[in-house]
Amino acid sequence: MTALTPISRTPVSFYVPCVALAGAIAGILVGTSQGSTLTGMLVGAAVLAIIALVATKLMQSERVARWGIVILLTTTGFFIGALPGAIIGAGFGWFFGWFTFWLFEGRYRRKLPPYLTPGQVLWHFTFRVIVGAILTFLITPILVVMPLSFNAQDFFTFTPEMLRFDPAGYSLKHYQDFFTSSDWQQALRNSLMIAPVATLLSVSFGTLAAIGLSSEHVPFRRAIMAILISPMIVPLIISAAGMYFFYSRIGLQGTYLGVVLAHAALGIPFVIITVTATLVGFDRSLTRAAANMGADPVTTFFRVQMPLILPGVISGGLFAFITSFDEVVVVLFVGSAGQKTLPWQMFTGLREQISPTILAVATILVGISIILLTVVELLRRRSERLRGMSPG
Repeated sequence: MTALTPISRTPVSFYVPCVALAGAIAGILVGTSQGSTLTGMLVGAAVLAIIALVATKLMQSERVARWGIVILLTTTGFFIGALPGAIIGAGFGWFFGWFTFWLFEGRYRRKLPPYLTPGQVLWHFTFRVIVGAILTFLITPILVVMPLSFNAQDFFTFTPEMLRFDPAGYSLKHYQDFFTSSDWQQALRNSLMIAPVATLLSVSFGTLAAIGLSSEHVPFRRAIMAILISPMIVPLIISAAGMYFFYSRIGLQGTYLGVVLAHAALGIPFVIITVTATLVGFDRSLTRAAANMGADPVTTFFRVQMPLILPGVISGGLFAFITSFDEVVVVLFVGSAGQKTLPWQMFTGLREQISPTILAVATILVGISIILLTVVELLRRRSERLRGMSPG
């Protein structure tokens, strides 16, 4: 790492207040945990401003300065909160070391057009901070639930042993309870019996509907599209109540077929939307060429259309599967005790018996959802490449 020039590339009046503001935000988190939010905010701002000034003005090497910040905040965190505090302090040290020199050397403008005004640069990064804060707010409950699922005690809170990272405070017993409990396993089997069949129906009907509605000669296609995707718009409790009264009259309420059809109705809109989006870039001259070569409509669909729209079909199927696998409101209205699914069992566990096994199940479902959504994103990118909308 080369030595720093004695004169900063950005003025002190710019980067020191920015680092102080970030330090105040970090101080709010630390101060709240210690019972004094205001003190934490003031101390965080003052300490980080001094650290930024010293690191940029007195240190001759960026690497040494950044490592010094990491060591300093790690040590401070250890005295405040033992090992967990040291880990958090190390994370803060790495971030503030990078953030200080990122501002000090003007690296924040390297990837931006040189003609942007200071106000535009400010909005560029402010927008990203806002988006990051919203994302953090949304994923924080998930980040809390996952470590709690390894709690060695039957509590929904972090025990002192967990906060100290004591191995005795962690256990897999809640996961063991899920895989050995007859109630949980029966609920899992019901979900695995219902979700795939509902997904198959959703994909079949949704794909055909999307292809039909993509044709310009279909009358009232906008009204039909609005009706088909209405389950995504209408409040779920209203849809569930309507299905209950309708299925009870035709004898499907409380049956396996009724639950499957209800979940299929909820999944069809996702398939229609994803397949319709895939058909936007579809070259219809290919189907006309296939017809000119003597191919019937069924052959044209499976040999020409399906390979090109397959990523969208699979994406819609994955969304339909997630919807069916995680749905609880409709199955409470339409199903019976024999169709108790995994979300229903979780709801029952929260209402009747507070069991930490719910946290283990929730963690498993989060992991499954992450894997499926990753597959959806990969398929979306593949679909864009096939349609020539993005580089290979």
